[in-house]
Amino acid sequence: MSSIAGAVKTYTEYLFFHTKKRREIVPLTPQLEEIVARSGIRDGFCFVSAMHITAAIYVNDLESGLIADIQEWLEKLAPARPDYRHHQTGEDNADAHLKALLLHHEVTLPITDGRLDLGTWQQVFYAEFDGQRRKSVIVKLMGAA
Repeated sequence: MSSIAGAVKTYTEYLFFHTKKRREIVPLTPQLEEIVARSGIRDGFCFVSAMHITAAIYVNDLESGLIADIQEWLEKLAPARPDYRHHQTGEDNADAHLKALLLHHEVTLPITDGRLDLGTWQQVFYAEFDGQRRKSVIVKLMGAA
């Protein structure tokens, strides 16, 4: 067991996306590892949050079949269709809001010895459900240097 000695440090960066497709899954782990290295934080947490209500951040395996299965599962639970009440406001993205709720908009990851402390197969993803425009993700770290 270790304890934090000295002052707690914070560090913030933003990631920006402009996906080519309306729905897209983007691996984030390499970018997050670079941010952790730049931060100088050796022991703490990395909070990652989509700053949009039609996008999500999640942790899972980087395997193409599983990614396709997740997309298919989301479409079954929140299918794109024209009869959502939200569409009566002039919008056409109700399913994107629902898909984002299913995966959630944020994750908190441990930092140990200056690196993300992920399990063997764990990877972090940005899931876009209403893309083709500029979107952002906040990455906020807190811990001891």
